[in-house]
Amino acid sequence: MNIHLGYLPGCIGRIAELHAAYYARTVGFGVAFEAKVASELSEFCLRCTEGRDGLWLAIENGRIHGAIVIDGGHYQKSGAHLRWFITSDEIRGKGVGAKLLGAAMAFCQTRGYQRVYLWTFDELHAARHLYEKHGFELARTQRGSQWGKEVNEQLFVLGEARP
Repeated sequence: MNIHLGYLPGCIGRIAELHAAYYARTVGFGVAFEAKVASELSEFCLRCTEGRDGLWLAIENGRIHGAIVIDGGHYQKSGAHLRWFITSDEIRGKGVGAKLLGAAMAFCQTRGYQRVYLWTFDELHAARHLYEKHGFELARTQRGSQWGKEVNEQLFVLGEARP
């Protein structure tokens, strides 16, 4: 499995596909979630700035099997935002997610980001384990529907200035 830094043709669609398929099957998210991922990821890719932002892709045999993003666009105000962390069913549980998260966290450390945060929800136990293993702490829980279905949203934070 190769970890590639940066955009590749087709990655926006593939990342949206991975998210849509996994979350439809596991928690019942639908078109609102897929559209949110696709539109926000597209917007990120258009404004992605080398050295401030990062997009890592896990690739095997020319196919994208995972992704993670660090959006540093607002790092001075709110911290770097970890987003769109996903692995395919074929590689889930084989350590690729840990490699992706490790690459993203190494980037944040190199850039000197003092705070990294992410939004998730309480049904993603394996991902939460990885976040906590890398030092993230649960900072807030609230009911919300930003993904198109009401869930217990969770804010995880690494570093200073927790809310």
